Amino acid sequence: MDYSNIFSYMQAEVTLIAVIVLLFLYDLIAGERGRRWFSAVACGLLAVQVLANVVPGTAGEVFGGMFCYVPMHTVVKSVLAIGALIVCLQAGTWLRRDDTAHKQGEFYILLLSTLLGMYFMVGAGNFLLFFLGMELASVPMACLVAFDKYKHHSAEAGAKYILCALFASGLMLYGISFFYGTTGTLYFGDMAARITGSPLQVMAMVFFFAGLGFKISLVPFHLWTADTYQGAPTAVTSYLSVVLMTVLMKVFGPMVGQWQTLLYAVTMLSITVANLFAIRQTDLKRFMAFSSISQAGYIMLAVIGGSAIGMTSLVFYVLVYMAANLAVFGIISTVEQHSGGKVALADYNGFYRTNPKLALMMTLALFSLAGIPPFAGFFSKFFVFAAAFKGGFHLLVFIALVNTVVSLYYYLLVVKAMYITPNEEPIAPLRSDRYTRLSLALCMTGVLLLGVFSVVYDSINVFSFGL
Repeated sequence: MDYSNIFSYMQAEVTLIAVIVLLFLYDLIAGERGRRWFSAVACGLLAVQVLANVVPGTAGEVFGGMFCYVPMHTVVKSVLAIGALIVCLQAGTWLRRDDTAHKQGEFYILLLSTLLGMYFMVGAGNFLLFFLGMELASVPMACLVAFDKYKHHSAEAGAKYILCALFASGLMLYGISFFYGTTGTLYFGDMAARITGSPLQVMAMVFFFAGLGFKISLVPFHLWTADTYQGAPTAVTSYLSVVLMTVLMKVFGPMVGQWQTLLYAVTMLSITVANLFAIRQTDLKRFMAFSSISQAGYIMLAVIGGSAIGMTSLVFYVLVYMAANLAVFGIISTVEQHSGGKVALADYNGFYRTNPKLALMMTLALFSLAGIPPFAGFFSKFFVFAAAFKGGFHLLVFIALVNTVVSLYYYLLVVKAMYITPNEEPIAPLRSDRYTRLSLALCMTGVLLLGVFSVVYDSINVFSFGL
């Protein structure tokens, strides 16, 4: 094997491993004064890594086809890396607290390890490498969920996450073993041609789908999600939502023909049930958990058609969703850190009176998530609806449109609390640090401009159907 190909086709993975090693060494040798600059060093190195891998290369494969590279992978990995960078920027205030300052190194290394796992998932051409990548993303995530183990519900959230992840992994492996037994291969490309729909393969699909449903919190496997979102530190919660979207992108793309009936039912249930549950939430982090489940259902609309336009709209949707979702979580995190842990919906009553800028950014991000024009969320929803409609799923698109109206209602509940509901003692005026302000500026740029400038969608479309 020509080892130079590893650096050509796995450039993003190799550079990310280098960043992880450098941060590990910095954590080891930096003194007390050096640790004050940990956020700047971590964000700077990750920003360099993003810039170094933003230009797509030529397609190829290494390790006998277990790892494949196509130009579309560069687009997806850049989106994920930018999401991780925004989370790093938002986590600075929380990590400088007295009880977490000594754990900054662990946080950034665990965070980038999950990113590395997602990179391997995106590039996997084989079920074995895909599974290893998923576990590399899942196990550090469990550590991050329980990072605040002495505060709030973090330890409980970590326990629920790791137990559900273990059961999900077991079910997935059981399904993969049946696939291997009936097809004689673990390669995605070879397996698709050998799937005949035999009873054993149907059982394999059910096991694999059930395990995957737990991993990405699709209805009816979603019940752990709200507790984990509520208990995890807010910076981790925002990143967890991005991880879930990645799994959706990779798995359902190559084998959509075999999954369509299951996808149809699960998409409909995920959008409808999550929206109905979200209406009843009073904790904003639980509220956003059900919002994420609903958004995962919308992403399935892009996948279910299995077309090039579906692949383009899927990646565009994830990019827009990430900008809006991280903006909301960035504001929730800022308020939580500066107000003594306030995350209830009622705490935001009268928020506009004392923090008009944060209230405006929260409103714009929520409008984008709801799909209101002219924000980017409207265009991303339009494209996924168009992809599903073109694939012939007219009833499913209609149900999704009805649910969009429902989601608008519960997003407006937050807006109503901030602008209309009176409060004698609203949250005091806040001033976030420069890293958080930069992250919110990046998110707002995405919310306002991604839909207006068609060059983003067109650029993704050039490499579509390469995932």
